[in-house]
Amino acid sequence: MKIPFRGLFKNILRLGSGELLSRLCGIATAVLLGHRYGVVVLGVYALAQGLSQYVQPLIDFGLRQVGARLLALYPHAASEIVERVQRQRLWTAVLVLPLIAIYAAFAALPAEMKVFLFAFSAVGGLYAISLDWVAWGQERLYLLGLARSVVPLSILVFLMIGRSPGQRVLWWAVAGNAFGYLLQGAIFWTWWRRQPSRPAHGEILDAVRESLAWRRTRIMGLAWLCNLAFNTIDVLMLGLMSNPEQIGLYGAAYRVLNQVLVTYYLLTQVLYPRFARHGVEDRARMLRAHILLPLLGVGILLAVVISVCRRTVLTIMFGHQFLAACPLLLLLAWSIPLDFMTSYLSNAFIAWGMEKKILLCTGISAASNIILNLALIPRYGARGAAINTLLSYAIFLTTLCFVGRTVKQLAPGTHLQMEAAACP
Repeated sequence: MKIPFRGLFKNILRLGSGELLSRLCGIATAVLLGHRYGVVVLGVYALAQGLSQYVQPLIDFGLRQVGARLLALYPHAASEIVERVQRQRLWTAVLVLPLIAIYAAFAALPAEMKVFLFAFSAVGGLYAISLDWVAWGQERLYLLGLARSVVPLSILVFLMIGRSPGQRVLWWAVAGNAFGYLLQGAIFWTWWRRQPSRPAHGEILDAVRESLAWRRTRIMGLAWLCNLAFNTIDVLMLGLMSNPEQIGLYGAAYRVLNQVLVTYYLLTQVLYPRFARHGVEDRARMLRAHILLPLLGVGILLAVVISVCRRTVLTIMFGHQFLAACPLLLLLAWSIPLDFMTSYLSNAFIAWGMEKKILLCTGISAASNIILNLALIPRYGARGAAINTLLSYAIFLTTLCFVGRTVKQLAPGTHLQMEAAACP
């Protein structure tokens, strides 16, 4: 299966139109908090956002990826898929709240900020009513991108309206977060109710029920949770083992990194429904050097640019008080080429239904990251977390490469080549 690059580019633009607005709002919020309220306030907000990132995969627990894949494969069974997935997501949203409360209770923050941390993250549980995964699976990317921008735009607007002194301004972020998720849910449900309902055959419905069974989705959920832990556990561990200032500096450096990666993440998200329809030969073709090496080269080029411009970027975005984050940004910049490779490979493997292998890879990487953080964060703080990020990326990429070798060996052409080489 060949990928139509013209259609791919159009889909990136459709998703990117809303994603760009979302990113601009996120940057504006960080700039507002950094310049007006300082490192500590930005650090507490970054920790709340980091904890909120875990709310979504815990609510989904694999249902988002499995549901989107099923919609791409069985569009006629959309109603059955949506009903089953949403019912499970609403139940898990309730179960997530005690976990948020436990983390907030042990965070190294004053009591008032612990309450804010819980409130902001708990409000993020309203994500359970969203149907963004449906728009993703049906490749309604323009709708998906614009609807995603609603939450960060709402937070920014409420913060600008609030203008409260000191740390109290963060409560306006809670209100904006709640309003944004409610509005986003209303947008998706209004769109969904206007979609025509189509009957599905019994065999398709049986396949859907089997795929959404807990014993199947839990593998994807664990894999995605481990992948998130690998990527963002540093912030949460800093919240338990360090102080808001270190979180603020690390969050500033990581926010710069995320803005660089946004376009690339658009590509991997757009490719996911197409990857889900790949056959064995298509999978092997997508892992060839002429695709992977250019990704690595572009990542290295971006890392060089960020490394050279790090002082200017941090000063413009957050102010002179964030120049202490320069060493952190220098280290994190070199995770860009590694992230280009790991994001592409893990996204492809998940779309191809290789949840167990991805779980093994992400589990090893997340465990290594946690162990390294326990060893280095108490002594080196945010700088230790940045060093651990690079080491964990290298481990993750190594494990994914071993999985990629097995995919290539399954391609029919590869078997023919091996047999021909074995003949005298």
